[in-house]
Amino acid sequence: MDSRKFVLKQTAMIAIGQALCVAAMIGIYALLGQFNMAVLWGSLVGGVLAIANFFLMAVGAMRAADKAQQQDVKGGQATIKSSMLLRLALMALVLVAFSISGICNVLAMLLPLAFTRPILTLLDFFGKAGGDKK
Repeated sequence: MDSRKFVLKQTAMIAIGQALCVAAMIGIYALLGQFNMAVLWGSLVGGVLAIANFFLMAVGAMRAADKAQQQDVKGGQATIKSSMLLRLALMALVLVAFSISGICNVLAMLLPLAFTRPILTLLDFFGKAGGDKK
């Protein structure tokens, strides 16, 4: 599969997983009687930020792999490092800006960032399980 298509497919799967996790998180907030517009905005900002972070990470890794295939290992390493620094700076800027504005619930904004790893683990688990049944 073309690496660009793979990145888009993985990002789409992350987006679906994020949507499900964010919906569950909002449901838990509602069950606890803590749901308000700040929670909604925080969860939306956090979810979009998590998806964007994953997409930019995958694109950076794809570019680094392309450079490594062209025998430019140092260029690939530099691409990974600069991608990581730019993504972290962008996330910090967005998180601080929305936290200071008071529009978003900070916890609801941060939790979606933690959902990506379990989503990837589940995708990997079920992807391998589906592949073994052939």
